[in-house]
Amino acid sequence: MSEQIQQSHKQSRNSYGAPRIHAALKPQGFKVGRHRVARLLANLGLWVRPKRKFKSTTDSNHPFPIADNVLKRNFTTQEPDQAWVADITYIPTAQGWLYLAVVIDLFSRRVVGWSMAEHMRVELVLNALKAALGHRVPEAAGLLFHSDRGSQYASSDYRAALQTAGIGCRMSCKGNCWDNAVAESCFST
Repeated sequence: MSEQIQQSHKQSRNSYGAPRIHAALKPQGFKVGRHRVARLLANLGLWVRPKRKFKSTTDSNHPFPIADNVLKRNFTTQEPDQAWVADITYIPTAQGWLYLAVVIDLFSRRVVGWSMAEHMRVELVLNALKAALGHRVPEAAGLLFHSDRGSQYASSDYRAALQTAGIGCRMSCKGNCWDNAVAESCFST
């Protein structure tokens, strides 16, 4: 039975505790109580990975102008550097939160620029854009930059950096993570 408990725990990516593993064992014909499953989990040194606390990284309530959503969930391009998408996530560490900003090329789905900091100020996303422009040299016209409506991406400093590089600014609809799904899904892996 220990093997089945370990297998069920592993298949759940450490998210199943005694109640779910107990429920999974019942259809397999095991006659065991939930408390025994809990004891066996403890004896095997298995524990449930705690869920991450939600920390919002998008502040859409700001005075900056919002760009149109031109991509409209069309995440395919014919060549590199036609469209980049960007987003911010947070990473819990022993010393506190770290914030990661990425820029992804829609053609290859590769991260072409990234930046990490202990804050979510505009410098975080500016450094990610600078890193992307340091690795890639997009053609003078036509590169589309798509992000959420966060204050960092809507700020005048960020828009000025995009304009200087000849990049068009576009943004997702309000409160719709599917409009920026490529960037969002990058963080799930």
